[in-house]
Amino acid sequence: MAAHAETEHEHFAGSNKLFISIWGWLLLLTGVEVFLGYQQVSIHLMLVILIGLSIIKAALIVAYFMHLRFERLSLVLTLVPMLVVCICLLMVFFPDSFRSKNLRYQDNPPAPTEDIGP
Repeated sequence: MAAHAETEHEHFAGSNKLFISIWGWLLLLTGVEVFLGYQQVSIHLMLVILIGLSIIKAALIVAYFMHLRFERLSLVLTLVPMLVVCICLLMVFFPDSFRSKNLRYQDNPPAPTEDIGP
């Protein structure tokens, strides 16, 4: 009975085959990101694809290399507070970025001035 209690608390360690396949997927996704960087695609589409691929890569890393795939509670307790912090930081910086957008030169940037040496 004691042997059963010990095996009950063992965590999934994974196998070399699993980790190599995850590494292969990460390498493939990175290759797609690099390939996309050399293509003539609209900036908005490229950013959406790059952010999506980065989220997938981050999820693979967190799930398998940080061993959180089988620990749901740890995953929730890790991701939810960080998501709240990120959203709060965005809300802090967005008003300044929108305000400073109107401070930029729209049509006529100032003419460069000449340096007057000593």
